[in-house]
Amino acid sequence: MTWVKVCGLTRESDVAAAVEAGADALGFVLAESSVRRVSPEQARDLMESVPTLRILVTVDASPSEMVAMVEATGADGVQPHGRQAAEAARAASRAGLFVLRPVRAGEGETSSGVPEGQIPILDSASGTHHGGTGVPLDWGSLSVPNRPFVLAGGLTPENIRDAISVVDPWGVDASSGLETKPGIKDPARVAAFVAAAKGL
Repeated sequence: MTWVKVCGLTRESDVAAAVEAGADALGFVLAESSVRRVSPEQARDLMESVPTLRILVTVDASPSEMVAMVEATGADGVQPHGRQAAEAARAASRAGLFVLRPVRAGEGETSSGVPEGQIPILDSASGTHHGGTGVPLDWGSLSVPNRPFVLAGGLTPENIRDAISVVDPWGVDASSGLETKPGIKDPARVAAFVAAAKGL
């Protein structure tokens, strides 16, 4: 059964909808540049008593900043983008955290440099945007890792079954494809996405 992460959560009602739908992980964006940004304090409050894996999404965070963010929020995992991502991911791994390591597959990057113990997440980054673009990858031309990986990039309830059938990922991650507007999730789309991804 496919592992599912719902990312870019900003409201308690959306967190509840994702948990109720059966998502395996929830993503909270701390990056200043994101329209889905929440503060560490907001992330901590949104994560409180959540029974699923809770992942912080950051951009350009140093290892020490990453550790401080995790301590401030109580997160279980991290998804570090941008400068110092490799160093931050290593620090998170040493701390025993779940690590999703972004790979800008839409720009030709591969997962070959992602260490064991970190899970590659293939996404359609563009320029300064580190994901959440809503642009699907060209699934047929992806360099698919011979290891567990997560597929992201423009996934929706309408295309997720096709994506899984072509790419066969261990997990999938969606954000903008589940929204009525940036940062505001549609509970019906969240439920439909999780159900379709898991084949329910």
